[in-house]
Amino acid sequence: MQAPAGFHERNLVKCEAGELKVGEGINRTLSSPNNSFFSKTLCMPLPHDLCSSIQNAFRARLARVSVPHTTQNLGILSILLRHGFLTSLTRGTIVSPNPGAFPLVGSSQKRIWAQLKYREDLPVLSEMKLISKPSKRVYMDPGRIRLICSGRRAGVTKPIGMGEIVVVRTFDKENEWVEAREAVALKLGGEVICRAR
Repeated sequence: MQAPAGFHERNLVKCEAGELKVGEGINRTLSSPNNSFFSKTLCMPLPHDLCSSIQNAFRARLARVSVPHTTQNLGILSILLRHGFLTSLTRGTIVSPNPGAFPLVGSSQKRIWAQLKYREDLPVLSEMKLISKPSKRVYMDPGRIRLICSGRRAGVTKPIGMGEIVVVRTFDKENEWVEAREAVALKLGGEVICRAR
């Protein structure tokens, strides 16, 4: 059984009956590469492009930035918007933030436009970086997420600081993208994606 293109096989170990199992990061057996958990969670690229695009746009003092329209980008940007790091989000095309033109173009032309937020000419977001990396995915249960929310380390993951948020991708379809404190309140575990402050 082969992993989909773009997925690093070192993250998987072979199991009996042709199944694939994620390495030590999480105890979940995947019966097929068509499994929705497998195809969405494991094969989805990590948002390093999003993190660097947002961070670089703030450093360059841009008014807005566009990123590819994906569920992942929309989920992370929505969390940044809810927590006051962005002013607004608009669907659009490569050319402009135009919601009317959004349904008329192909998926490769679709973009999410984020209006960046500044206070006294200083960017509200100073740093955005990955926690879960391609070489080492970071999964936590609600108890370990509670540790980083309450000022304690969870393994190598540092606690959340003042004014900082951590984005978690849960295994719950209704609440797939949440902030760490919301994950604790909902008693959901998942992959700890990135942090912003």
